[in-house]
Amino acid sequence: MPWSMRRPCRHPGCAKISVRGKVYCAEHADRESDRMRGTAAQRGYDGIWREERANFLTLNPLCKECLKEGRAEPATRVDHIIPHRGDKRLFWDRSNWQGLCETHHNRKTARGE
Repeated sequence: MPWSMRRPCRHPGCAKISVRGKVYCAEHADRESDRMRGTAAQRGYDGIWREERANFLTLNPLCKECLKEGRAEPATRVDHIIPHRGDKRLFWDRSNWQGLCETHHNRKTARGE
C-alpha cells in the first residue's frame, strides 16, 4: 500500500511536517483532540466540582491504590471509577469516586479506564 504524502502541519505558524496520514505534527496532534473535546468547565469540572472534589479529598485523604500496595500516600485526584463519558448522573455519583495519587490516576487514565 503506498504511503500518503507528508504535508506541513495545519497548526497556525507551525512549519513542522505532519505525522503520516494526519494533518498535524506530533506536537500539535494532542492539542487538537483536546480542543475538540471541550474545556474542563465544559466537561463538568467547574467551581461546583472543585468544591465537591475538595470535600471528598478531605474525607478520603489517602490514595486507594497506594493503600492496596501497603503504602499511605495522599490522594490528590478524585477519580471516576467507571468513566462517565459525559453522563452527568455517573459524573456526580459519589459511589463512583475514589481518591488517587497523581501517579495512579495518570496510569489509570493512560490505560483508558
